[in-house]
Amino acid sequence: MCRAVDLQQSVLARNDESAQALRARLAARGTTVVNLLSSPGSGKTALLEHELTLARERSVPAAALTADLATENDAARLKRSGVPVRQILTDGLCHLEAGMLARHIEDWLPEPTRLLFVENVGNLVCPASYDLGESLRVVLASVTEGEDKPLKYPTAFGLANLVVVTKTDIAQAVGFDEEAFRAHVEQVNPGVEVVLTSVRGQQGLGILLERALAAADGTPPHTPVMARRPHEHAGHAHAGHAHGGHTHATVPSHS
Repeated sequence: MCRAVDLQQSVLARNDESAQALRARLAARGTTVVNLLSSPGSGKTALLEHELTLARERSVPAAALTADLATENDAARLKRSGVPVRQILTDGLCHLEAGMLARHIEDWLPEPTRLLFVENVGNLVCPASYDLGESLRVVLASVTEGEDKPLKYPTAFGLANLVVVTKTDIAQAVGFDEEAFRAHVEQVNPGVEVVLTSVRGQQGLGILLERALAAADGTPPHTPVMARRPHEHAGHAHAGHAHGGHTHATVPSHS
């Protein structure tokens, strides 16, 4: 068990080193990374398409990377925004890592890019522990997923700089309890901003872009309590699981 924990910590520590190097390299060229995490079907692609379109209309140099296990459907949708988009196929891996991101942007990312939005694999478990060199981590949840989602996935929500609720146009129809959801978010991540959005209902649109630009301008985002904890290398990590030749751990590493 100790050997497994040591391996998990080693994987996360190496990823953190890669993330820090990538963050510094991108900052030097004026690029800010926004990491979007959610369950499958949360509506993050639809929201991201709108925000990218808005960025182009406002002459904000933006680009997007979208990750999936298979198909390039999301990339095709995001390209309708008119900004540079690249698809990452993970071949079964359920999360992105900083090294993967660095390789994909090395010969692709346009030089004047100010904002790079990364649509992570639809999953609230594995991606939560991997820092991608982002300056803003956004966790999304649709009103159809239940008010207790933050309690079920405390690492994902606990490390968010911003929480976005999607599909609010059907909130009443599905009986979404906003007050309960906010209380559960507050329980795992005190003080984090919760934004309500609906692409169809035109609610809260543009806020994601505004928060991303604020991060790019150097405004410090909300700092989660969990992100203040250093890596635990002494065996206090929760056991992870192997998938596709990679080891996943549930230890928060984003800071």
